[in-house]
Amino acid sequence: SFDNSFTKIRRRRFGPGCCRTFSAKIDLSGTTMHVDRFNYQLPEHLIAQVPLKNRDDSRLLILNKGKNTTDIIERFRDVVSFFRPGDLLVINNSKVIPARLIGRKKYTGGKVEILLIQEERVRTWKALVKPARRIHCGDTLVFEHGVLEAEVAQEGRAGERTMVFSYEGEWNDILASIGHVPLPPYIKRPLRNSERYQTVYASRPGSVAAPTAGLHFTQPLLEVIVAAGVFVAEITLHVGTATFRPFLDETIQTEPHLDPEYCDIPLAVAEAVRTARSRKGRIIAVGTTAVRTLESRALDDGTVKAGSGWTSLFISPPYQFRVVDAMITNFHLPKSTLLMLVCAFAGHETVMEAYRKAIEQEIRFYSFGDAMFII
Repeated sequence: SFDNSFTKIRRRRFGPGCCRTFSAKIDLSGTTMHVDRFNYQLPEHLIAQVPLKNRDDSRLLILNKGKNTTDIIERFRDVVSFFRPGDLLVINNSKVIPARLIGRKKYTGGKVEILLIQEERVRTWKALVKPARRIHCGDTLVFEHGVLEAEVAQEGRAGERTMVFSYEGEWNDILASIGHVPLPPYIKRPLRNSERYQTVYASRPGSVAAPTAGLHFTQPLLEVIVAAGVFVAEITLHVGTATFRPFLDETIQTEPHLDPEYCDIPLAVAEAVRTARSRKGRIIAVGTTAVRTLESRALDDGTVKAGSGWTSLFISPPYQFRVVDAMITNFHLPKSTLLMLVCAFAGHETVMEAYRKAIEQEIRFYSFGDAMFII
């Protein structure tokens, strides 16, 4: 814990029924943008397959969007030198759940794999299933010799199914015993320690993928940052399909939106943002999930409104940011909504040029890769 941080926050559990969807101002001016503008070619050897031995040994690219300059820093831990006293560092405390389940169809024995993506109510989850073409309404799936069963209640798009689970005991205990931490498909090597796919400050279970920008932080580094006069605040966004689903359309149409993801800004964090604004401190978001959460609850004065709910905010150029002044992020997949958000923040040409330089310098990409600090 940190004396001057806002990490000790009383938390409440909210269900979908008591939440509302957040929205934020977005002005696309009636334009259509082709997704190919966010494409780039990445050598396969630059896709990081395993985490580094020390989290903060990753490299760091500093992108100054005002001066349009980039610099490569050898160690992420040196990020502290780019903070200022009075800044507010906003981190996402969501924790990845063992959401990948492997089982069989009850009556045919066919192997199935599911990825839990969103809890809709008690015992009912939306999930991605494989092979989707063989999983239909009324089918019953069995996991771990009957410890857990699921009936398919509804079929959705792109392999989505709504599933009602039957079990005895505690849900979290069952998941912990038979579930697997899901890794992105571009990671081909098994992860020896599943904790390396969690941030050191992860505390609220609910994500099916890690908010990877936070993987570079260590507890000692956070203590150094706080000692430098920087305040730390925790928000929550449980990563779901909105964060990792590929963007399939050829163009970005007016007023796009993503699949809803649950997020929470405690009152203490909203007050911390307001205090940082009053002392001319910057709001620095760690990861695109923190950016989307803050911007979803943005007020016109650059502060945020506390609350919990579901956000479908899709940020792409052009977008007027009202809260976030700087952000730490990883390097994202081509044509992804995450790359679109980063381009909206720092400028399309500036970001794409930074990516070209990162490839030249053999920066490691994606979840276990290196980081970028946009100031």
